[in-house]
Amino acid sequence: MKHADAIIHLNNNTSTKERDELLNQLRSTEDVISEKFSEEMEHLLLVEYDSKVTNSLTLLNRVKEKGFESQLVGL
Repeated sequence: MKHADAIIHLNNNTSTKERDELLNQLRSTEDVISEKFSEEMEHLLLVEYDSKVTNSLTLLNRVKEKGFESQLVGL
């Protein structure tokens, strides 16, 4: 397993329920190691993932498929 990090910026205003649902969906996939929203900036999604299995663009597309306008933030 090779760990990598991604920061995804959500353009939408999201409710706590929407954020929790998104986290639960990401958590249920094998390639995501950890996921959380920034405490200081709740529109930033921080994801640690197995880069041998997936990549940041795939994670971004999953977020977009759930209806969130978003983009990757460079590390």
